[in-house]
Amino acid sequence: MTRFPGTACKWLLAAFTITLAGTGPALADVGPCGPRREAATQALDESTWNRLNAIFREISEENYNDAFDELRKMLERADRDAYLQAIIEQALGQVEWSREHYQAALDHFEKAVELDVLPNQAQLALMYQVAQLYAMQERYPEALQRLESWFCVAPPESITSAAYVLQASLFLEQPDYAAALKAIETAIAMDANPAESWYQLELAAQYQLEQYPQAVETLENMISKWPDRKDYWTQLSQICYLLKQEAKSLAVLALAYRKGLLDKQSDILSLSSLYANAEVPYKAAEVLEKAMRDGIVEPSQPHWTAVAESWYAADELEKSLAAYEAAGRVAGDGDIDLRRGFILVDLERWSAAVDALDLALEKGGLDEGRTGEAYLLRGMAQYNLGKLDSASADLGRAQRYEKTRDAARHWMNQLGPGSVNRPWATGSIEK
Repeated sequence: MTRFPGTACKWLLAAFTITLAGTGPALADVGPCGPRREAATQALDESTWNRLNAIFREISEENYNDAFDELRKMLERADRDAYLQAIIEQALGQVEWSREHYQAALDHFEKAVELDVLPNQAQLALMYQVAQLYAMQERYPEALQRLESWFCVAPPESITSAAYVLQASLFLEQPDYAAALKAIETAIAMDANPAESWYQLELAAQYQLEQYPQAVETLENMISKWPDRKDYWTQLSQICYLLKQEAKSLAVLALAYRKGLLDKQSDILSLSSLYANAEVPYKAAEVLEKAMRDGIVEPSQPHWTAVAESWYAADELEKSLAAYEAAGRVAGDGDIDLRRGFILVDLERWSAAVDALDLALEKGGLDEGRTGEAYLLRGMAQYNLGKLDSASADLGRAQRYEKTRDAARHWMNQLGPGSVNRPWATGSIEK
């Protein structure tokens, strides 16, 4: 819990000193809750003022126990003087707060406010302070109630943007998001240089109210003021995607990447996915592979597989093969090596295809259809290497599986004596 700063005692003394100037009515007009508060400035006799002044010096020197005892004695003798009681209750609250007796402090402050006799400046300042103290204790309903009372009696010219920020934060805790948004928008409009936290509060309320187009505007404003805050870029990209503005979502995140702001795995995966969805596979593969090599993204099988698939979609077969090989090294089954085998057969790299398919079948873990494909592909590669006996054995195995039976029989027909026909069609097998 935050204690009052040392200047609080000086403020109390200054407010008290004003009461020695004389008497006269406070200005009054009509506010949102009816006639505004009127309180005449009252004077204290010199001996009382001197005694209070001495007590305030004790407080400033942190002699809180002595000051408290003196104030209690004064309060016992002030039962007929509401104005003096209010001043003493206010001072007792200061002492109790300084001694970290927070509830007792609030009780004294509340009594001072309830007496309703302090001059406007002192009364309004204390009312506002009470609201702040309840907020500090996370007693939000009480804080909001006290603040609303202050708004009712405070002159418009005394209401600052900070008061609306406090009101917005309290509404957010209720939660009353619409009221919170209205209050924080008022604060931002009033101030020439709104704080970053104000925009964050505005954004939080817009999120809760699902005002996503407005949240886009807020985030764009925040990025213009704080361009190095990565979270604003990623949030803006996410909201644009939610609004089905995929191109803008990608552009925002890509710009953040170029600024060097994306430093987490989730950021890179999001960007790569957006590139892939936008049918820009080259960039999808490039950013993800670089992040793995830079240590930002874990070099796992799924990530290497995503890179390989994107390179393949970009017709970068050599890069796709390298990525599949990296994925295969950490794979628990043979599926990745089988995919690599398909590409190698497409490229007519028969020996490398046999090696990849050997690994696929050795690791296993393939369903019947994929197992049949592995045998069929290896048989085809063996045939093209002139290893007809090995080809025959693999093609025979491939005939045992329904998915590859017809293709395997077709290839078995090519194994006749003197055959030089190689009718391999890459489109005949599903990759």
